[in-house]
Amino acid sequence: MRTSKLQTVISKAKNLLQKSGFSEAPVDVERIATNLGVVVSRTPADDDISGFLFRQPDGSAIIGVNALHHSNRQRFTIAHEIGHFELHKFDQVHVDRSIIKLRSKVSSTGEDSEEIEANRFAAELLMPEEFLLKDLEESTVIDLNDERRMQQLAKKYQVSVQAMTNRLVSLGYLSV
Repeated sequence: MRTSKLQTVISKAKNLLQKSGFSEAPVDVERIATNLGVVVSRTPADDDISGFLFRQPDGSAIIGVNALHHSNRQRFTIAHEIGHFELHKFDQVHVDRSIIKLRSKVSSTGEDSEEIEANRFAAELLMPEEFLLKDLEESTVIDLNDERRMQQLAKKYQVSVQAMTNRLVSLGYLSV
């Protein structure tokens, strides 16, 4: 991701956190969606569909979330779709003058720039660096072999251990 685009992603996520008044984990992504005027709706779907963003012509939007996925996955999906809402215009697929984005095989390969941006946005929103730094400073040294501590952090942030590990690696707090 280009440096300027990365800075935009980080800045937009930080602004949403500040506007919503969050200063510690877990971040209530549904409240953030509501503050943006976006409705979150859960419904069962095929396993390969995590969620979607449906933007109506009047500017209102709905985030659909697969109700069959684990609650941590649902939170990440909501944050991911908020990322699309904040970062992208969605002119790729039009449905009845409305626009819809679904996860696809291309999106899960890590090659689609909009999906990469939305994933980074979700990580920034759910696991803000400032929050993590505070939590890490309050604890002992953490490494990838400290499964108990990783599970505690993931539980506090209501994300998967894999998401937490990826975030800490991307921030340079862990190495693989």
